[in-house]
Amino acid sequence: MSSNSNMAEEQKFSETSVQLTEAAPQIVGSGFTAPGNIYSAILSRNEAVKDARRLKDFQELRDKYVLKKVLFEDPLFPAEDSSLFYSEKFPLKLEWKRPSDICSNPQFILGGANRTDICQGDLGDCWLLAAIACLTLNDIVLKRVVPHDQSFTENYAGIFHFQFWRYGEWVDVVVDDRLPTYKNQLVFTRSGQKNEFWSALLEKAYAKLHGSYEALKGGNSLEAMEDFTGGLTEFYEITEAPKELYNIMRKALKRGSLMSCAIDVRILNELDAVLVKNQLNLINISDQKPCSQGKRKDGKDLMIRLVRVRDPWGVAPPPACKSNDWAALATSEQDKERLRPTEQGEFWMCFEEFKKNFTKLEICNVTPDTLEDDQMLKWNVTTHEGRWVKGCSAGGCRNFPDTYWTNPQFRLVLLEADAKEKTCTVVVALMQKGRRKERCSGATLHNIGFAIYEMKGNQQQLPKDFFLYNASTARCKSYVNMREVTERFCLKPGEYVIIPSTFDPHKESEFLLRVFSESRNDRKDKKKMEKEMKNHCDSHLSADSWRREYSYGNAILNAIFTSYYQYCDCFFLQDMQINANELRTVLNRVVAKHKELKTEGFSLESCRSMIALMDTDGTGHLNLQEFNHLWNKIKKWKLVFTRYDTDKSSTISSFEMRNALTEAGFQLNNQLYDIICMRYANEHMELDFDSYISCLVRLEGMFRAFRAFDRDGDGIIKLNVFEVSSIIFFFICLLNINNKYLQAA
Repeated sequence: MSSNSNMAEEQKFSETSVQLTEAAPQIVGSGFTAPGNIYSAILSRNEAVKDARRLKDFQELRDKYVLKKVLFEDPLFPAEDSSLFYSEKFPLKLEWKRPSDICSNPQFILGGANRTDICQGDLGDCWLLAAIACLTLNDIVLKRVVPHDQSFTENYAGIFHFQFWRYGEWVDVVVDDRLPTYKNQLVFTRSGQKNEFWSALLEKAYAKLHGSYEALKGGNSLEAMEDFTGGLTEFYEITEAPKELYNIMRKALKRGSLMSCAIDVRILNELDAVLVKNQLNLINISDQKPCSQGKRKDGKDLMIRLVRVRDPWGVAPPPACKSNDWAALATSEQDKERLRPTEQGEFWMCFEEFKKNFTKLEICNVTPDTLEDDQMLKWNVTTHEGRWVKGCSAGGCRNFPDTYWTNPQFRLVLLEADAKEKTCTVVVALMQKGRRKERCSGATLHNIGFAIYEMKGNQQQLPKDFFLYNASTARCKSYVNMREVTERFCLKPGEYVIIPSTFDPHKESEFLLRVFSESRNDRKDKKKMEKEMKNHCDSHLSADSWRREYSYGNAILNAIFTSYYQYCDCFFLQDMQINANELRTVLNRVVAKHKELKTEGFSLESCRSMIALMDTDGTGHLNLQEFNHLWNKIKKWKLVFTRYDTDKSSTISSFEMRNALTEAGFQLNNQLYDIICMRYANEHMELDFDSYISCLVRLEGMFRAFRAFDRDGDGIIKLNVFEVSSIIFFFICLLNINNKYLQAA
């Protein structure tokens, strides 16, 4: 490992941009039964969320307004322009109306919820509507997302609710029934029947979840499908799809998966006039035996593979060359009926033509079962929520070796191989959180991905050298600007570490990491707060360097301290104590001798923190013994600082602060590193000497306070109300928390 020639050779990561599906043509509007035994994954994926408690909130609100005989008005999503658009004003003067003001006999669901109830309005959210259309093909999932026990007659109070899977838990979204209209017509999603409103209200609830209607413009159906099921997504570029794509699609439909397909707007072909920019639903596929009784070379019947596709908006019939009268090929009346499209915009097409004309296929599986075999499995699922913070834990991909190691790290232990196999099947899903809702602030989807490294027994944050000299065992194909990136791997039993990251460094976002495995596994975050506080250790400085610094520093200290006393009054000479202002003068005289630091000295706030740390008798001053103790610590920390000030700029990178703190004797978790960088680093993600010392002084104070309350030495403290008040006040005084820190926390 002494030379670069020994470094692990690994191909650099690449990033891929996925184009969002945008608006379909603006049109004013015109079965498969899934097996029920697999939907337990949807209904019980998050057992911590109690249905009774969630529904109680909605029912209490509804009953309250029914009793008051007042219609509910949602204060969190008001009937105002702020709920519509954040970047522009809608060109028309819209009026918010309740369904009873639009028609005489409004219905929540009329004749059952089906795909004809979804007609796009003047909002570019066809990706969402395609997912809703898929939702109507799965009655169990539909009733979870759209509770059917709502109406405009019984217990009506102008309030409705819908349920979405949101980053690991099901949430209940409550809305009022005021909808934007123009000339008494719904502006956005509407049903083909004027007096049916479930689809319009569902769109409004989803808009509230993301902050506004405008936030729904442009996207991928996978995002909404996942929010409707909590399932696992797969994305295929059809030109790069596996040879068994047809069988994958067949098994996906059989297992109740939601599917949609689309044409990239950059691809021009014969279907563009009709389907460009549209997100379409895959309804069914079929192997059709032609009536001419054709034979293959092996003597088996010739089967034509067909795909049934639906344009949810029914804009126009597809070109005849792409959807011939397939019913004419049927050999029975039953097959003829099945191959005859029943809804406007539906058509069958040959699978080969489907592959030529469509560019992407999106599948949302309600379980992670592979679509390449027929076995149904029970999966073990572990999740972790984390964040990438600029200058601290947003290290970018492996193309950036100086910062890559600072990304969050998660340990995965695969205990046993799959049944009758030598490897473990693992599905890793990485999702970035909240980017759509933050669009109003300029947020976009980052290119995200992950890599998996094999390791043994290391419980600490893996250092930079580990990634320089070890290649990844598995990784995602590329970094993609999608909300979630999912990959399936076969790994040998053992210990691994998963590194999720953005493609470029300094890209901030929260994320959710899910790991699915067929066999038992143990996934751990790298550091536990309690263990770290208990195992707070001494610094790792060499004895020789320490003795040299100690002797030199003491000589300067004694000279300056003595000369300083010559100018003090008699009272100070008697008690031999100094306050914060006097401490600042003494320390800055000492630091001035160290020309290599290029520092202006310590601030008054830093010196106040030092006195708060070292003032054992509570006088607000330091005596000579306390001052000596403080000076010894500063000398240790200074050696660490100069070691990581590689460019001699008198600053250290916020990324290197993690190593510096470790060497100074502090083992912290990722959340604390994030807070430290936000609190102490400047706009260039660097810390000067004063900020560095201030940080270490305050960390030392917090650990000291914790140990004082840890009477049993087990790393756990129990506090009464008085002790809680005391320790919070102490931390506030010690940390000097400012507005930036409060906002970050």
